[in-house]
Amino acid sequence: MATGGHILVVDDEKPIRRLLRMYLDEGGYTVTEAADGAEALSKMRDGGIDLVLLDLMLPEVDGLEVCRRIRDDHPGVPVIMLTARDDEASRVTGLEMGADDYVTKPFSARELVARVKAVLRRVQGEPDSGAVLRAGRAELDPTSRTCSLDGEDVELTRLEFDLLAELAAHPNVVFTRERLLERVWGYQSGVGGKTVDVHVANLRRKLGKDLPIVAVRGVGYRLDTSGS
Repeated sequence: MATGGHILVVDDEKPIRRLLRMYLDEGGYTVTEAADGAEALSKMRDGGIDLVLLDLMLPEVDGLEVCRRIRDDHPGVPVIMLTARDDEASRVTGLEMGADDYVTKPFSARELVARVKAVLRRVQGEPDSGAVLRAGRAELDPTSRTCSLDGEDVELTRLEFDLLAELAAHPNVVFTRERLLERVWGYQSGVGGKTVDVHVANLRRKLGKDLPIVAVRGVGYRLDTSGS
């Protein structure tokens, strides 16, 4: 019996969809398939989807546009992008659009299912609670998962919020990129620090260049409170 959640697999290549279905079926997931971007958006409107595995290169509506629309219309549904190894620019663009993760082709069954489990575990976990966290002029309320800058609400993606909250909850502690991937994304990964770097850049863009996230050369990041 499928108990892991309902996954929408979006890829224009039928053999890849069948392969993904086989892996996910074995992992206990319910799978719905879509062969192009327009069909994917239609399936999303039907509801009941817990996570989307989304290929970037799609007919009708490309993967980046599908990701953007999912973020606008279904903000609570995580998206894992499927990309080619040499497609770094598209991966970065996808992360900037709010994709939760990416898996490169060719992929292993173990890695794919681990990524899906990690993202769903994070999304479906118990809500955070605790006191308001501060990061310079920004305030985060873990209970309502809201962020404000100088009293004005700022919309953060789920991962942007979790990343900033993790740093703010441990001020002046240096986190390696790998440790942030483990604590915020929910897994240890060899994909490199680009994922973390992109989300830090997004936070600075949304909350101002004076956001006190300090890059520690060759290591990672910390939230600096020396100017508080």
